[in-house]
Formats: sequence, structure tokens, C-alpha cells
Amino acid sequence: MLRRPSAALVLGVLSLFTTACLPGSGRRADVAELTPYPAVRIYESKSGRFVSFKQFAEVIATRDVVFFGEQHDDPTTHAAEHAVLAALGERRPHVVVTLEMFERDVQPLLDQYLKGTISEENFLAGARPWDRYVTDYRPLVELARVRGWPVVAANVPRRLASAVSRRGLAVLDTMNARDRGFMAKRHACPKDTYYDKFAETMKGHGAGGGPPTAADAAAMAQMTDRFYEAQCVKDEAMGEAIAEAFARAPKGSVIFHVDGAFHSDFGLGTAERARRRVPKASSIVLSAVPVSDLSNANGSEHAAKADYVVFTRARK
Repeated sequence: MLRRPSAALVLGVLSLFTTACLPGSGRRADVAELTPYPAVRIYESKSGRFVSFKQFAEVIATRDVVFFGEQHDDPTTHAAEHAVLAALGERRPHVVVTLEMFERDVQPLLDQYLKGTISEENFLAGARPWDRYVTDYRPLVELARVRGWPVVAANVPRRLASAVSRRGLAVLDTMNARDRGFMAKRHACPKDTYYDKFAETMKGHGAGGGPPTAADAAAMAQMTDRFYEAQCVKDEAMGEAIAEAFARAPKGSVIFHVDGAFHSDFGLGTAERARRRVPKASSIVLSAVPVSDLSNANGSEHAAKADYVVFTRARK
């Protein structure tokens, strides 16, 4: 049984937060300001103990690639990943941010915005940002913009992933050269542990939208396989984007990759595909886990997911 940790381990750190306002407001902020950071607790899986944010930051900053597996709908998770990015920037000479949340075909717009050659309004009009971009991911992009760090749109265009989910990997052979260029050059989609975990998440979703029955078992299996192949093309694209970013980055750089936790938990998915492409790059996996009571966070229950489990205070 875990000992109840001291209050000192419930962290209230400060992180940099850019103050640029919403598109169309007429104000563009180029100065990062300090803002209070919400409480988190960091569990180090290898040692089986909770550690301070500083101890955690010192360790992850020694790696070449840091994977942050987030919970998309948890505000404190997004605050935590911003604090981690700021901490890496304080400890390494150069940072590259790679994001699941932008698709590879919008990279030119992202580059133009970071360079200041287009407005944020025009950038967002064409970049297909996720619904909660302003609250969830804008702080990461703005910190990178202020610091002059590259931001990589790592994911495949959703229309292409959707095509794979309908027709399977064979659709890659029918794509025109432009679309094929947005996909990874090489794909592997074995029915391994990652597949087993993915298939488990699909249980309870019948092929026709209801609970699975014997009548639709074959259709359910086919749907699971197709959706898994779409998952694979996303992972392969992000793994390739990370590897390419690492190859381009100046010596001493760290790659900070943000994705949904399923893409990198257990070192699988995107994390495995990035390591396959750059086996000499050291990496570390973080996984965010929202809990209602930080003082009762159970690290051992989630330790297998990641090198560090970032417990956040769940929204009530």
C-alpha cells in the first residue's frame, strides 16, 4: 500500500504562459508572463515513488524525445503539458514541438504564423485547429513562437485517415502523389499487444452502432481491423514526423511530442514507431491521469503506462 504523501509533494509551480489574445482583438502579445500553475503529482514508475516537479524535469530534460500522452478533455492536463514544455526550454538549448493536433498538410500555414508573416486569424482559418485550440493548445504554440522553436504538424489529414478506416491500408496504393506524401513512407500494422489494447477499446461498439451480437461479429471484427489500420497510419505519420524533426534539429535539441495517451502509453503506438526510426535517440514517456483526489493518487495502478505518471486534479 502506498503511503499518504506529504503536502509538499502536491505541487504549485509557476510556468510561462503567453498572453496573446484571441484573433481579431487587435492585441498581439509577444511577452511571456508568469501565471499560477495548477497542482499535479508526479509518479516515477521505475522507483515507485512520487517526486518533485523539479526532480522530474531534470530527468526528462536529459532525453532526446519526450512523449506527453494527454487526456484531451482535461484542462489541468493541458496546463501540465505547458509547464513541462516551459521546463524543458529552461534546461535545453533548443526545443522542437511536435503535435498530433495539427495535420501535415497545414505545416506551411503553421510555419508562416510562427514567422509572423500571416495573422493568427488567417492561420486558424486554414489550419483546421481542434475545437478547444484556444484553451488547450494555443499556449504551447505561443510559447514556441515567442521562443523561436519549430512546431511540427505531425498527424495525417483526417480525410486520409478516414479513407483508411473505410477501405483499409490498400487505399494507400490508390492515392495521388500529393496525398501519399502526407502519409508515412513506411507502414507496419501488426496484430500485436497494441492491437489487443485497441481491440479492447472497441468492445461494446457494434458494427451497426449497437451492442455486438453473433450476427454482426464478422462485421465488428472487420470494423476493428479497419479502424486499427487508421490508427496505425496516424502513429506511423507521427513517428516519422518526430524522427525527421530529430534529424533536422540542432545538436542538443529535445523533441516534445504531444498526443492522446493511447498513442504513446506503454511505449506503444507513436512512441514505438518513432523509436524504430531513430533507435539511437533516447526517449521517455509521460502519461496524464486525472483524479478527483490528488492525495489518494495510486501510482502503482498506472505505473506500467509510462516512465512518469502525471496525476492532475480532474475537473468536477
